[in-house]
Amino acid sequence: MRLHLIDHVPDGLTLRARSFVSAHGVKVDVRPVERHRQWWRERDVPASAIDRMAAYQERWGGLLLPPAPKYDGGPKYLDPDAPEADSAGWWFEAGMQRTAVPYSFMIGPSGEFGIHAGKWAPLHATVEGWVESLALTYHASKWAQQVTKLVGDDVDGIDLTGYTPVREVRGLTDTWWRGPDSLVALYDGEAKALDFPRGRVAMIYSGLDEWGLRGGVDDD
Repeated sequence: MRLHLIDHVPDGLTLRARSFVSAHGVKVDVRPVERHRQWWRERDVPASAIDRMAAYQERWGGLLLPPAPKYDGGPKYLDPDAPEADSAGWWFEAGMQRTAVPYSFMIGPSGEFGIHAGKWAPLHATVEGWVESLALTYHASKWAQQVTKLVGDDVDGIDLTGYTPVREVRGLTDTWWRGPDSLVALYDGEAKALDFPRGRVAMIYSGLDEWGLRGGVDDD
């Protein structure tokens, strides 16, 4: 696997996420989607679905980021593969797994990033949301005075009164919340996709000042 420095960070990200990708991301070589277009077309994959994969690869293909705190680190690197369809439309893999997890990382028909294991759990409304969540994880971990992890039913005890959603992560099944001096990340993807309530996890990053809460990003 050949690694390259990133010479262009995709637009549409916050300054915090752009800095994270620049500092911690690398690119790996990937095979162009166009090489497989004819093979997929012969198997009745519509041109529009292949076009979506090509656009995803153009924007994100080969991007390797540090591991996520959940989902066994997330995709090893971002790159499309394996288009498939159901009644909702066409899906494709977002990138290969880092480890042998019982689900695939997928891009949904409307561009959602999530995991699929018989059931679909759209984690974020866009790939940008996934990248923003990674960036916020590393930021919060660095600046928090204390990090608390809750699992399963203990997650229900979190009181989010006075907290607001962190919009840039575009949370769906997984969400982030900002309070007066803490950030809370809620990970429900495995619980939903695998029917596994113990898969619910919350990470509470407390003791944050204004910089720790936002990292220079104003989403109000």
